[in-house]
Amino acid sequence: MGEDSSLEKLNEWYNKYSDDIYRYVLMMTVDQELAKDVTHDTFIKAYKHMESFRGEASAKNWLYRIAHNTTIDEIRKRKPLRFMVNTYTSIATNDYLPEKVIQLGENEEQLYRSLQKLKRSYREVIILRKIEELNIRETAEILNWTESKVKTTLFRALEALKKQMIKEGYEHETFYRRNEIR
Repeated sequence: MGEDSSLEKLNEWYNKYSDDIYRYVLMMTVDQELAKDVTHDTFIKAYKHMESFRGEASAKNWLYRIAHNTTIDEIRKRKPLRFMVNTYTSIATNDYLPEKVIQLGENEEQLYRSLQKLKRSYREVIILRKIEELNIRETAEILNWTESKVKTTLFRALEALKKQMIKEGYEHETFYRRNEIR
């Protein structure tokens, strides 16, 4: 693939997937500036490694995989205490909530806050399967898991989310019906 065609392809992918990638990274990091940086880095890495894209996975999945790995690398670089404070404490304001979540209302905002208190693997699988609405195969490709592990982890993650929400005094029946394992 020539440099011009690689840049053209990357621009196409950026226009098509950058909002989804940003939202995914933001939900994982709960930090708007970091999410912008990781999204930017994701597309730079995609451009630099365009020759390794063979089309075995969709372009979307390939970009999610790069975003996932870049996010994990950034999380590892942070000091553990700061990461734990940012990740596992309640969010005091709406500053870090994606606009989409704020527009959904109080019930969904509480769901998002509870989601942030789960361990990373649970959060990842819920975000990819239930928020980004990727299928089991796509989620497995992005996380480098087996499809069986995706199903099992999603089941456990949804149970953990339900317990977290109950612990916080919140129950939302439509969430539980809508998010049964599929």
